[in-house]
Amino acid sequence: MEVKGKIYRVAGPVVTIAGIDTKMYDVVKVGHEGLMGEVIKIVGDKSVVQVYEETSGLKPGEPVENTGLPLSVELGPGLLESIYDGIQRPLGVLKEEMGNFIHRGVTADGLDHSKKWDFKACVSPGDSIKPGDMIGSVQETENILHKIFLPPNANEGKIKEIKSGSFTVVDIIGKMEDGTELKLSHKWPVRNPRPVKFKMAPKTPLVTGQRILDTMFPIAKGGTAAIPGPFGSGKTVTQQQLAKWSDANIVVYIGCGERGNEMAEVLNEFPELEDPQTGRPLMERTVLIANTSNMPVAAREASIYTGITIAEYYRDMGYDVALMADSTSRWAEAMREISSRLEEMPGEEGYPAYLSSRLAEFYERAGIVETFNDDVGSITVIGAVSPAGGDISEPVSQGTLRIVKVFWALDSSLSQKRHFPAINWLNSYSLYMDSLSPWYEENIAPDWNDLRGKSMEILQAESELLEIVQLVGSDALPDDQQVTLEVARMLREIYLQQNSFHPVDTYCSFDKQYKLLKGILRYNELAEAALESNVEVSDILHVSSKDELAKLKYEENFDSMIGPVMDQMEKEFSTLGGY
Repeated sequence: MEVKGKIYRVAGPVVTIAGIDTKMYDVVKVGHEGLMGEVIKIVGDKSVVQVYEETSGLKPGEPVENTGLPLSVELGPGLLESIYDGIQRPLGVLKEEMGNFIHRGVTADGLDHSKKWDFKACVSPGDSIKPGDMIGSVQETENILHKIFLPPNANEGKIKEIKSGSFTVVDIIGKMEDGTELKLSHKWPVRNPRPVKFKMAPKTPLVTGQRILDTMFPIAKGGTAAIPGPFGSGKTVTQQQLAKWSDANIVVYIGCGERGNEMAEVLNEFPELEDPQTGRPLMERTVLIANTSNMPVAAREASIYTGITIAEYYRDMGYDVALMADSTSRWAEAMREISSRLEEMPGEEGYPAYLSSRLAEFYERAGIVETFNDDVGSITVIGAVSPAGGDISEPVSQGTLRIVKVFWALDSSLSQKRHFPAINWLNSYSLYMDSLSPWYEENIAPDWNDLRGKSMEILQAESELLEIVQLVGSDALPDDQQVTLEVARMLREIYLQQNSFHPVDTYCSFDKQYKLLKGILRYNELAEAALESNVEVSDILHVSSKDELAKLKYEENFDSMIGPVMDQMEKEFSTLGGY
């Protein structure tokens, strides 16, 4: 039974209520319009609520109802292809009901309660099951089998009855002997991580098709990465590329506090995209959460938890999930605003003292795990950070870097030179290289790690030489250093630079990456050998085959063309006087 209290004080999205008993994180309905809010602080007989909707017009004395339940998401068939706001209200449904502007106090079910799904039971009456055990499945989309489990918060016991057939997500499909009703859906509190059997060490890379990421700074499935960078450096495009091309089974994209026009572009573009893995629409394995900068600040804070909970649900089915959070800076700013209205002691730059612990709680929900159903699933979390002025010494960037193991440093100077992805290869790093090296040697090539190491050495040498070049010019350098500069330029322009809008270059397979990188480094070997044979450096730098190599990355029939180009390179060097 719902208990009523009243509003005592209003301070923006933070409302103090009195005359009602609450627990931390209870969801309450505030005011005559029933605005949705969540208890975040209890002081004596008063409770402080963060309201997920616009609070203008609220007055002290208006009624408040306590639902007695924490903020939860509805999990079941129908999540895929959905577009939600930060508290799992389906935006498509709301638009049909009220047009382009959401009215206050409106609620809608996270899942369609009228749509029927064909359920196939895999257990029988009398079977003993425990939380997390699979009881059946639903074909959610053409390529995604949605596994139905006994919820993790249910009790162990025996099945009394269960049936296959066509059901909605709220229909009863069976019962346990203790009276527990089984359904296709269940609710889960967003702030509570879903339990697993145990976490495993990540040993497999998330294949992204982006050369600088896959080769230089890879992320493991179940890993964490941060993309900090200033405005216009390509954070959003990089995350969208990862969502489109990574080899994850499920994609959860959270637009957290981004500009409305950027989010509108995502919402318009994603439904039109073709999934390169299946040829079907990409939305069939995607969940979008849209919470733009003009939406209520408290819902922005909740959107991150909504997204990670949905990701954990699909991980429990044994799927690899890629979660993109764009951007965690806006989430932290929402936390800062609410903290200031709570009159808490501010930390660095006004952020709450618990900023780092909240960031850690979020990123720690990533990982590759063994589920209670003996499946292996993973969540890879990639968070964009938008530091003011691109200064990563600010608290959100620093708090994130202490937690994540991959750092893709976006550089405004590279983006101004139209070098995309604008990831600085000297400042970025990946701490997964050692654990992933055996996978590369086994699945790509035994010399893959050596090629990567050699490439990084050349790029590092170039950065040291550029200071001298600015003073005396490249022609004044010794011959071997001129060759190093040329090979570094090839690595930058042919390999690291990638056009996300080119139909061929937008995705690069590991096989193509290996052949392209090996071709560039083969030129380096031949050039060094030619120098030892006293060949003029000008002749080495004007070999035409290296220009042909640059064009190859845009060719659809790359595999058939790389061989002849490399043969041409060998012949050209053999005519330069021997080596």
